[in-house]
Amino acid sequence: MNRVTQYALDVVEGKIVTGKYAKLACQRHLDDIERSKLASYKFRFDEEEANRIIDFSETLIIAEGEGHESLKLADFQGFILGSLFGWVNKENGYRRFRTSYVQLGRQNGKSLLNGILGTYCSGFDGYKYAQIYCTATKSDQAKIVFNEIVKFIRADEDLEELFKVKEYESTIISLITNSIVRALGRDTKSIDGFRPYLGIVDEYHAHKDNQMYKLLEGGTGKLKQSLISVITTAGFDLNSPCFELYEYCKKLLEGGYTNETQFVYIAQLDKEDDIWNPDNWIKANPLVCLEPEGIEGMKDIASKAKEMGGEELRDFMTKRINAWVQMTDDDYINVENWNKGACDLTLEDMRGKQCVVGIDLSSGGDLTSLGLEFPIRVENEQKYYIYSHSFIPKNRVQEHIKTDKAPYDIWLKEGLLTATETLGGVKTDYKYIISHLKRLKEEYELSFKAIAYDPHNADTFLLDLEEFGCDCIEIVQSAKSLNQATEDFSLEVDAGNVLYNQNNKLLTWSAINAKLTYNSFGEQKIDKNYRTKRIDPIDAIIDAHKIVVINKEAEIDINESTEDYLRMMGW
Repeated sequence: MNRVTQYALDVVEGKIVTGKYAKLACQRHLDDIERSKLASYKFRFDEEEANRIIDFSETLIIAEGEGHESLKLADFQGFILGSLFGWVNKENGYRRFRTSYVQLGRQNGKSLLNGILGTYCSGFDGYKYAQIYCTATKSDQAKIVFNEIVKFIRADEDLEELFKVKEYESTIISLITNSIVRALGRDTKSIDGFRPYLGIVDEYHAHKDNQMYKLLEGGTGKLKQSLISVITTAGFDLNSPCFELYEYCKKLLEGGYTNETQFVYIAQLDKEDDIWNPDNWIKANPLVCLEPEGIEGMKDIASKAKEMGGEELRDFMTKRINAWVQMTDDDYINVENWNKGACDLTLEDMRGKQCVVGIDLSSGGDLTSLGLEFPIRVENEQKYYIYSHSFIPKNRVQEHIKTDKAPYDIWLKEGLLTATETLGGVKTDYKYIISHLKRLKEEYELSFKAIAYDPHNADTFLLDLEEFGCDCIEIVQSAKSLNQATEDFSLEVDAGNVLYNQNNKLLTWSAINAKLTYNSFGEQKIDKNYRTKRIDPIDAIIDAHKIVVINKEAEIDINESTEDYLRMMGW
């Protein structure tokens, strides 16, 4: 049996220890082999093509340090490479996978894998004039993979005759195929319009936006086969494009999405695993922990992280355990618990129900948000469905896309955000908020119990709010005023009781941005760490939640009084 399928079988049968998502990747391979027997399934696994990349890899020479020996692929590396090149279209033989996401712990051969891909695709894949880019946030980082290719070439006299290396230009030219390999940093203009046959994105977790990835991906559209390869460790920024891709890839393996052209291999511990148990480390470190020496080295790092905590612990968890970890202790929302509330519910499902409105007003040119909170019963359990919509001046959109590094243009198209055009398009016109609330109230036959508003800049706004015929309640934006609502909302999130539409990425973005701050009495409210990390949507929700909490406590008091009365009467 070929090495790719043998590895998949060994993993699924428990002969090789992996985490949940590596096992799901292997199960996907086995399931697809069965599906390929059906005429309706368009892909097949070509063992010869898989073996070709694996055999080529093991002709490469590792010359780093004192050694000078042929590369021997670990089983998981053979699985990744063999899968990428072995799965092909039945009709034309072109490769199936156009994008690849591989997440591994530190020092598990990430750059080496991409170096193999770059060497193979530039000279030995049968494609002439290929454009291959090694990209990263900085030029030095981009050169890591580039230098892996250079080391392979210079370690082998035969390869040296087939390539011309121009290190001063960060360029390699294949004399066989006239293909070119280049290392590129953040200067995205230099790749705009190019057509990458292979685009390598190194350490994607460090990218603040997806611009580099999208420019590479966009250039592959007319190519019959190409590959965008992301190989990364986990990171700290849960609002990064890499984390979003990671979450997507997990759901893909779990069956939540269907994408036949996306390859995924994620090596990480499972939720229930003890991170201090060395037996579990191989799940995130399939290369490092193959040998006793690697495990011993990990023990020293783990011991230091456990004793020091803080940044050492976070670094251990992200880089060694390969788990995405929130960056600071003052993060407000536990993202894992927040994600549990993502659902398909919309305002249509809230038709005719009562809610509380929260409004967070901007100082002018920033984000302004409103939120609706619906206390509802789901299978006899108390839940809270939240709806959020935001507003931004039309002429400030492009500015905020750059400063906030956020896709406001996409959110506008998705209907999560409205661009206000009056007042010169540079300041939010609050009449848009009133109009939006009126439309929601009429269209979905909603009943507003109260409107909770941030008093900042609200003077000229109050008369319009009072037209809704419900209590308009000023919410002082202090820790003393917001402490209870802030704490209660996070507890409801942790309990899985806060529901929201899964497509509202703007709301999730703001929730992740929120940080906790405290006054001298230990009372808390949310704030943002940076000027460009907006939290307005979640601020509006917490304003509304304060009224919900007050009503919740009033209902409890009434219920307790009733029970006392009934007990007195002998019931």
